[in-house]
Formats: sequence, C-alpha cells, structure tokens
Amino acid sequence: MSTSVSVEIAHPRILAAVRRQVRIGQVGAAWKPALDKVWNFLRQNPGLRADGHNIFLYHHPTEREAPMDVDFGVEVSRTFEPQGEISLARTPAGKIVTAVHRGPYDRMRETHDAIQVWATANKMTFAGKSWEIYGDPTGNPSTIETRIAYLLA
Repeated sequence: MSTSVSVEIAHPRILAAVRRQVRIGQVGAAWKPALDKVWNFLRQNPGLRADGHNIFLYHHPTEREAPMDVDFGVEVSRTFEPQGEISLARTPAGKIVTAVHRGPYDRMRETHDAIQVWATANKMTFAGKSWEIYGDPTGNPSTIETRIAYLLA
C-alpha cells in the first residue's frame, strides 16, 4: 500500500501536555503514564476539552541519537494556567508535509519513513518538529487513523 504525502498549511493547536525526554525507540513506554496525567487534569477541569484528540509533539534534537523532548498532549479548546506537570503546548503553524497512517500503531514507522523518502526526493528540509494526531479508537486496529505532520524549514 502506498502512502499519500502532501504539503499543507498547519494552524496551531493548543494542547494540555506533559513533556518527557525520550529516545525515539522509547516513545511506546513513555506515552501512557504521561497521557494519563493529562486526562486526569482534564477530568478535573470540565469544559477545557471540547472534541480534541491525543497529539504527540516531537522536538527533534540535532543529533539523531540524542533523546528528544516529547509533549504528550490532548487538544483543548482554550489556553489555561499550567498546573504541576501539565503545561500549555502548541503545535507549530506553517507549511508541513503530512500523511495519514491507517492501521495499528506499531506500523506507524512505515508512514514516517514514507514522509522522509518523499521529502528527500522533493528536496524538502524539516524544521525539527513533528507531531501525530491520533484519531478516534476503533475496535479494529486496521481502521485506526493517525495524521503525521512534519514542519518544513
């Protein structure tokens, strides 16, 4: 199955998030405890979340092997005062390269790789931030959709 990659203009999304420093291969172990804290915060602040999705915002280091900061967040309807580990984060605005991953999360690397190949072939340079917008869960892992975006330099 080929991945459809496109260039779009992104508008910022406001997140309630917990930031963790992780290596690329450790995201799978770090996301749940961080996101659980965000969801507990949202349950204590009714009305802050309208219909937002889980969003993981990656701040890529200049050295590939270095750990990166990741904001594990949930899109919210307005700004708020940070509380404990919960901070306000925003996805960047600007031109992005994006694709939709359809299928289980453990196969998302394929969509990330397709974006990287496309960007190289089209002489695009990334600006050090990417994010994943997780769609609504389904009972069938093959139908889960996750939008992946990389900010262009």
